[in-house]
Amino acid sequence: KSFIDKGALVPDEVTIGIVRERLSQEDCIKGFLLDGFPRTVAQASALEEIMKDLGKKIDYVLNINVDSGLLLTRLTGRRICKECGATYHLEFNPPAKADVCDKCGGELYQRSDDNEETVANRLDVNIKQTKPLLDFYEELGYLQSINGE
Repeated sequence: KSFIDKGALVPDEVTIGIVRERLSQEDCIKGFLLDGFPRTVAQASALEEIMKDLGKKIDYVLNINVDSGLLLTRLTGRRICKECGATYHLEFNPPAKADVCDKCGGELYQRSDDNEETVANRLDVNIKQTKPLLDFYEELGYLQSINGE
């Protein structure tokens, strides 16, 4: 928590230790789903070691493919209620009244990082960082791609 509070990246050793501890718990015996981890090949290699130590193996790594233009549309159109956190989309799930939450009447806002420039940059960085990871899991035979459009 101290790394996050300072705005710093959490070191791999810390993240991997947390994942190891969590996957060792009883409710993970029959299986689990990880979202957002691993993010690097080094983390993926560490996860392989964790799984080996636990006597388990990864069944699948799912990659949800969505066109970058569609992701840009999805993210820049997102609106969130300040009061209750309900999520809307200007095109795909608009509120009945513009800028007003259907559930509680609260004001809707756009996250500061959901502007077109920031989203486009995030998508570009994600593609560059994810490619080596996808190649790693493809080589191991775990990768399954799904159409997310």
